[in-house]
Amino acid sequence: MRTSRTVRRSRLWRWRRNPLRRREDVLEAWILLAVWLVVAVAGPVAGVLSARATVDSLAQRRAERQAVTATLVRDASDPFTGGGTVGDRVVGTVRWTARDGAARTGETQVPTGAKAGEEVIVWTDRQGRLAPEPQSPGEADIEAAFMGAASFAAVAAAAAAGFYGAHVVLERRRGRAWDEDWQKADSQWGRATS
Repeated sequence: MRTSRTVRRSRLWRWRRNPLRRREDVLEAWILLAVWLVVAVAGPVAGVLSARATVDSLAQRRAERQAVTATLVRDASDPFTGGGTVGDRVVGTVRWTARDGAARTGETQVPTGAKAGEEVIVWTDRQGRLAPEPQSPGEADIEAAFMGAASFAAVAAAAAAGFYGAHVVLERRRGRAWDEDWQKADSQWGRATS
């Protein structure tokens, strides 16, 4: 009685000696190993560097911005009658005193329904111009984590795309080599190929 043996394929089969193995198989295996190393090493490095750069950039922006008390010049417009809206805020005209003592006027986001003469907090940059409110440290951490993950994903996607391109080229070379081998075998057997 014959017993059937299960043939196990080793994960490193492309490096083993095999009469059907081609140079393209070995090259593809090395490229795949390089891709995994890139993803395992360069991906986390890119993610950490991107996250740190984001944290530093947002911290610098927070340090450059200053909260200033401004006075609303006109009533904040109703969001349904015009003017830009963002959540519970609308665009309104405010007047404030810059660091150099000069009175300035500009448009920024103010609470909906605020009346003329009300004091509101606005943010200015180093030159005393109106600027968006900087992100809190918690929001900055979330954005940094997102940017780090996006950088890691970009490295992984680029490596995968590179491997796919190499695989396509090597697959074409393997196909041509197999065609040549079949033509040689056919001619040895005395058959004409079409």
